[in-house]
Amino acid sequence: MNYYLGLDIGGTFVKGVCMTAEGNLLAEEKCDTGCEHGGAVMCDNIANLCAKLRRKVKGDLNGVGVGCPGMIESVRGVVKFAGNLGLKDYPLGDELARRLGVPVKVTNDANAAALGEARFGAGRSFKNSILVTLGTGVGGGIIIDGKLYEGGCSVGAEIGHMVIERNGDMCTCGRRGCFERYSSASALTRYTKHAMEEDAGSAMWGKYTSQTCTGKTAFEFMDTDRTAKEVVDWYIKYLACGLVNLANIFRPEVIMLGGGVAAQGERLTKPLQAIMDKEIFGGNNYAKVLVVPASLGNSAGAMGAAALCLE
Repeated sequence: MNYYLGLDIGGTFVKGVCMTAEGNLLAEEKCDTGCEHGGAVMCDNIANLCAKLRRKVKGDLNGVGVGCPGMIESVRGVVKFAGNLGLKDYPLGDELARRLGVPVKVTNDANAAALGEARFGAGRSFKNSILVTLGTGVGGGIIIDGKLYEGGCSVGAEIGHMVIERNGDMCTCGRRGCFERYSSASALTRYTKHAMEEDAGSAMWGKYTSQTCTGKTAFEFMDTDRTAKEVVDWYIKYLACGLVNLANIFRPEVIMLGGGVAAQGERLTKPLQAIMDKEIFGGNNYAKVLVVPASLGNSAGAMGAAALCLE
């Protein structure tokens, strides 16, 4: 049996999977990233993780794919810059290939997740899809005609840094009004906190404080509390703005939402779909764009990384 390894590198853990070309998971493991000790230690940890996975599966390993945060030159497998890993111009692909003795492909972690969802998850029935991840920031990836789109020098598809509010809030990238400043889970939590502090009578105070509220809080109370409903409406308005922009530029068949906020399901996707249908260029009668939750959860990145070997 032929199989592939997929690795999803995070700041704390590396998730690894063994899987077939059809997306059947054969084994899963994780290890400490160890990036605080440098790239060599991180690669040693990953090599040990891969050895554990290979011992669990009988067959031939055909390749290894890696999803890594940061700016990735995917042709050579070089991490040009990954601030949370402390890496710059690091030849990750070559270092892992030397340790593992098999070809290694590397892409940005959000791109890997988009490929995973497109191949094996919510986008598997479509040739053109976009994954938007709603977490600490807003990330994602773009699939065009079944292929991962990475842009010039492999550093395109930075979805979160499209401006949707000119002269708006300052983003960590240095621009103002970026998509992620208004549509990330962090933005939702921040606005919930602000709204609670402005309304001492909000029902949200009965369970949360402005320090313990999360991205789920406003959704939890939206049916019974006016302030919570206003927060959700504010969030959906900005999220829809970014999604419609993406739809107008790329006209995918589906936009998939990942991250913790996407767990709200139809409470999130139904109003977003209504705005998409109303505001998308030309209307929704032709080339409709669906808005759906992603389906692979935390496995999307590792499975998509393995799928790099199938590209």
